[in-house]
Amino acid sequence: MIKRIIFFLVILGLFLPGFVMANDFGVVLNQYAETTNSASEDTSFEYDALLIPRALFLFGEPSSPSGALFVSAGLKLEYKDDLQFIPELLRTEFFMQRHGLGLRLGRFGYATPLPLLADGLFDGVQVSYSSSLGRFRAGAWYTGLLYKDRANIDITGNDRHINETELDYSKFSETYFAPARLLTSIDYEHFAIADILRLNANFTAQTDLSDKSGKFHSQYLTLKAGLPVYGFFFEAGGIVSTFQAEGNDDFKLGYAGEFGISRALPTGFPSRIFLFGQYASGRSDGVGAAFVPITKNGASDIFDARIAALTTLGLNYTARFVETLGSNLSFKYFMRNDLSTYNTFPIEGEGEHEHLLGAEIFAKFIWSPVSDIAVNLGAGAFLPALGNNWKDTGPVWLVNLTAIVTLY
Repeated sequence: MIKRIIFFLVILGLFLPGFVMANDFGVVLNQYAETTNSASEDTSFEYDALLIPRALFLFGEPSSPSGALFVSAGLKLEYKDDLQFIPELLRTEFFMQRHGLGLRLGRFGYATPLPLLADGLFDGVQVSYSSSLGRFRAGAWYTGLLYKDRANIDITGNDRHINETELDYSKFSETYFAPARLLTSIDYEHFAIADILRLNANFTAQTDLSDKSGKFHSQYLTLKAGLPVYGFFFEAGGIVSTFQAEGNDDFKLGYAGEFGISRALPTGFPSRIFLFGQYASGRSDGVGAAFVPITKNGASDIFDARIAALTTLGLNYTARFVETLGSNLSFKYFMRNDLSTYNTFPIEGEGEHEHLLGAEIFAKFIWSPVSDIAVNLGAGAFLPALGNNWKDTGPVWLVNLTAIVTLY
């Protein structure tokens, strides 16, 4: 363990001279604390502190740089059941833009038009071209060098085994890194077709590069559109997926979709209301299959279930009362599309094998007295008694606090 820590600190030390000479250098401390209960009334507590040194280097003319290099690392102290030290290389990318052509190379964030499919930090390269016809992008990424909690790959049973195995420095390579996947993606977006229609299209392929049995390859076609109408903004999107699972030659289709309607409210402060819905397919006879995203995106803050075979309906309200204080209030209701698709619910047991799972209400308050400090307090509860599957089960509540401080 000591050798691993020394190795990481040496690598970090190599960056420090560059940090000193960088155009912009900073250190951020991100602290997170959470307490929650289970349906059996057991209470748990989590805490982590993430120290992030970061630097930005600009290339070209100072007034109009043609490229940039951003470097950041993370030193995380985490407490769940025990204390754990976790080093990470975070966003570290080279970016350049010239005459409509763009290049990104390194470790950077990428999300598909519907983030429920893939959203996260990946290692790879992406090229783009912007014109009056829209923006075209193509990229390829590898996930096997990321810390497993950062990548959040949860496709197969082997992936879940890797993610649930505790980090062990004596078996670092087996317990630190994420499941190995190759992602390739082609994107197209246009923000104002006929001056009103916003359009996104995407094709993504996921290739399983693990050395384990049970490999799972998948492909996804996504289309999303947005349209403003009389002060409302309507948006809808859908994904169709196919997959090839080892030992299964049947042709299967999975699908997922989202819709949303939002409107700014005529209040004395900025505020907006948002009505939304999400659907993901489950197993069925014929060609129907459970929708399997690339990165795990829990259905909500507390009801952290896989989205396969779930329908979610919700209402969200955001407001910024004053410059330093804002809030977000959300209500979601969850329904199960079928009773046979595997899922991971925050309540033990399958319940009464009914479709109505319950509702969640969650509130967040964001306070930022100065630009260098931001505090986020969240609290809410999942109420299974509002459904018919766990109707005699008490609420599952959660309270969390995030404090982000720029130290330098």
